[in-house]
Amino acid sequence: MNVEQKLQQFEDRLAIRELIDRYAYCADTRDAQGQMALFTEDTNFEVYMDEKASTPTQVVSTRRDLFPVFDNLNTYISTMHFNGQSTIKLEGDRATSLSYCRAYHLNIQDGVQKIMIAGIRYYDSMVKQNGSWLFAERKLKVCWIENR
Repeated sequence: MNVEQKLQQFEDRLAIRELIDRYAYCADTRDAQGQMALFTEDTNFEVYMDEKASTPTQVVSTRRDLFPVFDNLNTYISTMHFNGQSTIKLEGDRATSLSYCRAYHLNIQDGVQKIMIAGIRYYDSMVKQNGSWLFAERKLKVCWIENR
């Protein structure tokens, strides 16, 4: 691999990590439209409330149908997503990744502050379109949930 290829690979890895982090930022700022823009038109988004389940709890097959999923975060007073480690495998204008996240969801029930914390793994497939990386597929797998 020559220097130009290494530089391109570095730039792609950085752009993919920024895509992963942008998703969390949009979630926490309730920017559902911005979050949707991170996906391809024909995206596949799957939610597994139990990471060991073989079938998803929810499947969304187009970018425009993601709005209710992301808008649902408005049921919480506040959220905070902390992204952890991620692995990225590049294959030209395609990539796959596995990333970890701890998501905090704050609510008040009967005058009492409640927090739900979820350990999440994201299994992603991304494509580079018009010079930008987008999620082509995202599988959100909940590893555990803690309620306080």
